[in-house]
Amino acid sequence: MSRMMFPNLPVSDVTATRKFFGGLGFEFNEQFCDAQTACMVINEKTMVMLLETPRFKDFIADDICDTATAREVLLCVSAESREEVDSLVDAAIDAGGTKWMEAQDHGFMYGRAFRDLDGHVWEVMWMDPSVPQG
Repeated sequence: MSRMMFPNLPVSDVTATRKFFGGLGFEFNEQFCDAQTACMVINEKTMVMLLETPRFKDFIADDICDTATAREVLLCVSAESREEVDSLVDAAIDAGGTKWMEAQDHGFMYGRAFRDLDGHVWEVMWMDPSVPQG
């Protein structure tokens, strides 16, 4: 069985967040979107649920991580090329995101990262498919 994955992230303004990620080329599954929630499609098996903070709190029994000072998760999406890594990260920064750490260039693997409007870290990674992984 191939499992689906639905990471959930708290956001301060779902409309602004949706505009930010929509501007980066991501699409949304309207069936699971409302005034407080956006369902961002990564692929047919992975969708990120972006929930305004009060709605996110409906699903937890403790506190939300302060993204200004700590990381609970690093989200990583793949890219088709080194150029796509740069293009996506540069577009995110131009749209109001911020740079996070320096680029990682290992020759066969290249990645950069940005923080979204709410401080969540998104890595964008390309790996050379001709190099055996092992």
